[in-house]
Amino acid sequence: MSNLTIVSAPGKVLLTGGYLILDRKYNGIVVGTSARFYTVIFSGNNGKISVHSPQFIDGEWEYRPSLKSFYNDEGFFSCELESTNPERHNSFVEIAIKYSLLIISRRKNEQQFKEIVTKGLEIYIVGDNDFYSQREQLRKLNLPLTLSSLKSLEPFCKVHCTLKKVNKTGLGSSAALITSLVSALFVHFEIVSNKINEITNNDRKLIHNIAQFCHCLAQGKVGSGFDVSAAVWGSHIYKRFSPNILENVMDQNVDISILNNIVDPASSKWDNQVTSFSLPHGFKLILADIDAGSHTPSMVGKVLKWRKENSDQANTLWDTLTSHNTTVSNNLRELTKNHEQDEELYLNAIKICESVKASEWALLAEQNPNNNNVTLFSSTFNTFQKIRELLREMSELSRVPIEPPKQTKLLDACNEIPGIIMAGVPGAGGYDAIFCIGLGNTFSSQIEKLWNSWEEMSVGPLLSRESSKGYMIEQINNIPGLSECLNL
Repeated sequence: MSNLTIVSAPGKVLLTGGYLILDRKYNGIVVGTSARFYTVIFSGNNGKISVHSPQFIDGEWEYRPSLKSFYNDEGFFSCELESTNPERHNSFVEIAIKYSLLIISRRKNEQQFKEIVTKGLEIYIVGDNDFYSQREQLRKLNLPLTLSSLKSLEPFCKVHCTLKKVNKTGLGSSAALITSLVSALFVHFEIVSNKINEITNNDRKLIHNIAQFCHCLAQGKVGSGFDVSAAVWGSHIYKRFSPNILENVMDQNVDISILNNIVDPASSKWDNQVTSFSLPHGFKLILADIDAGSHTPSMVGKVLKWRKENSDQANTLWDTLTSHNTTVSNNLRELTKNHEQDEELYLNAIKICESVKASEWALLAEQNPNNNNVTLFSSTFNTFQKIRELLREMSELSRVPIEPPKQTKLLDACNEIPGIIMAGVPGAGGYDAIFCIGLGNTFSSQIEKLWNSWEEMSVGPLLSRESSKGYMIEQINNIPGLSECLNL
């Protein structure tokens, strides 16, 4: 096994900005997850590009690369892919490999590129267990739906079904997959840095631009892009790129010279904004998968239709929402600064609040006038409650279940647990997931106990926590279970 390359990319949770981030006027807080997708690449010996996704029963794809030289003012050549089994098709994998290689061919010495491609490539792609519901696995093992049961499963668990039938948990698996695959190819061909701690911002911009194109093309539309952005940069405050950057190249037959110029980090067209962010010290994110799915594209379509037909009403609501979203992000960033400037005072504030319900923090703020952190904790909780009220109002006006009554009841119960500062439905909302953020270390066990005893819906905890890191170059010995899963 020569020239081994491993790159991972995280999943996502959109804390604020659901629906709003479709419009460049607004932004949102997106956090990366500890659940990651991994792409492993090494040199083949049969001249083919073989792709393996061992978690699925249909996770095998094979392509025969065809190198064609052609000459124009720039002297480029082309690399086309031919599937050896056209009936077995995965557009996300195929598009990511095809366009990555075409763009790499414009940036790599022709002889070096041909030497690598003509040998062939072996590519393995796996995702952490949290990307897929493990309910069926636990049922077969007669294990309860608990964190300890999930921890007992082998890493990169086989889901024993096809890709089309797998139940996902909403962490952005397709975006994480494409980003890990694109970045691994660019690392393997040394177009971007292949050193673990030397990934530059320009590297990330290039990977972001290509992954956004591939993800949009595979989905058949230009989305908000926050999931790919999280996979590239990890946690941040996100403002989307203008859709027209990619709308004119959403074509399988796009001119690669034009595409290569568009994805270039030096291109002035890209206007997305990535503002540094991570949850403050002592804040812990926990997630749950609800066994009652939502169809996000149809929900988004209905909300946008309502907004178009009721623009004055919708824009007023969205402007109010973004004001509260901004308050939350400003509070959280100020808390991070406060921890850096006076750690003792900050930790004392957590100690004061972690064993008390957030609805009572306003009184604690009055009793501790010299500790502004307590005031910020209380403000963040109360402001997020207002955000939830506005989302419920938008649910009612648009007739879309963004925070359905069953979720409201569960989230209100979560807020009764001491230390919980935020509890909500991530992203577009619906029935399929919730998140909670708490202070300190005492709330987690109480939340899991609440979820285990909840009877109105089946609430399954996930192992994922926040990870502020974006795509990363990895070493196989540092990833438990990876070499065993891939039989390497």
